[in-house]
Amino acid sequence: MARDTTDQTPLNSVSELSAYLASGARPAEQFRLGTEHEKFAFFAADHSPVPYAGEASISALLNGMQARLDWDPIMDGDNIIGLAERSGMGAISIEPGGQFELSGAPLETIHETCQESNRHLDVLREVAEPMGIRFLGIGGSPKWSLAETPRMPKSRYEIMTRYMPKVGKQGLDMMYRTCTIQVNLDFSSEKDMARKMRLSMKLQPLATALFASSPFTEGKPNGLLSWRGDIWRDTDNQRAGLLPFAFNADFGFDDYVEWALDVPMYFVVRDGRYHDCTHVTFRQFMDGALKGEIAEWEPTLGDWTNHLSTLFPDVRLKRFLEMRGADGGPWRRICALPAFWVGLLYDEAALAAAEEATAAWSYDDVLQLRDTVPAKGLKAEVGGRPLLEIAREIVGISRSGLAARKRLNDEGQDETVFLNTLDEVLAKKATLADDLLMLYHGRWAQSVEPVFDEYKY
Repeated sequence: MARDTTDQTPLNSVSELSAYLASGARPAEQFRLGTEHEKFAFFAADHSPVPYAGEASISALLNGMQARLDWDPIMDGDNIIGLAERSGMGAISIEPGGQFELSGAPLETIHETCQESNRHLDVLREVAEPMGIRFLGIGGSPKWSLAETPRMPKSRYEIMTRYMPKVGKQGLDMMYRTCTIQVNLDFSSEKDMARKMRLSMKLQPLATALFASSPFTEGKPNGLLSWRGDIWRDTDNQRAGLLPFAFNADFGFDDYVEWALDVPMYFVVRDGRYHDCTHVTFRQFMDGALKGEIAEWEPTLGDWTNHLSTLFPDVRLKRFLEMRGADGGPWRRICALPAFWVGLLYDEAALAAAEEATAAWSYDDVLQLRDTVPAKGLKAEVGGRPLLEIAREIVGISRSGLAARKRLNDEGQDETVFLNTLDEVLAKKATLADDLLMLYHGRWAQSVEPVFDEYKY
């Protein structure tokens, strides 16, 4: 999750909220990609979770990384909760259950973002191994119960933990027991944003299927390929899921703002203190609902930025677009996920081809696909076609988009090499979750313990 901001610029009108989103537009030649990935920290000796405090802990990892990287610590009261690169480009943060996250810098190529992730993992291993700590790259916590999972001392998480059980059945599982890989991508105009939002909203369930890697819960199969994908079906439906209005031909910034205004807030930050605001929407906040409750009750741009970061649709709009559908995974997938989306969204011919391939999909079609993918994966269907068949077509379009970009590494390879992981999934007709289940029922002798050793970073 993003670092909370305290921008004090006052907000006086709803139009300023749309203008903030629109200010993210940039020329296509300045497009960048920012990759985020999360992983579960565990002790190698017994596969137990890593607590926040202590000599071998999440806080010790953050302090060790800070010493090596010379990044600025991010504090919540007296607790270190992350690190920020001094250029402001990259950050390390912790999720509610101690999941360790790199929020990568906005970079030009998949080659660069893959190198960035590898450097991060190399430094992290140097810090973690003397503590006996390793990291697991899959989409759902395979062993620990919610009660066994540690809780990080971060104020926004305390508010969310109280609130989530009021609005869904699986919100705490989302917070404490899932990991993801995401990529953040740019748009050049409101029209370009709308095209990319509409297409990527349609294709998030495909990303969920391709990257499915969360078939275990509390030591046994959970009946799903993407438990994480299923969790998002009942987390907080006011702020999560598909956005019907994004499927409209005239969708724009104002539509997203109008929706966001009526989603309950989580908090406002004043003088470093978090105030629980789950009882009001941002629209009510704009209308003075907090007057008399907190001293500085007037809304600011920082409040709006923070509110945007607490919305959880499958594709999230800020001053860029966040692709949120994929489970976490092994290191090769940290590169494959941004490659998949960049190929589709950063080349005009590929974007048009993918739009044509999904043109007939209605909101109801995509919703049904989203509901069936967690259990069926690539065996799901949409529009009467097998998802596996569609996946081959869409990955092929992504490949053409990456080839057209002609971004080469030092060996003369273009970015299509990062799709090889997905080619393997399609050739085998099996997701990583399918592979894990096969191992569980075979060589692993119905134990999840080997996943920690065989899929660690």
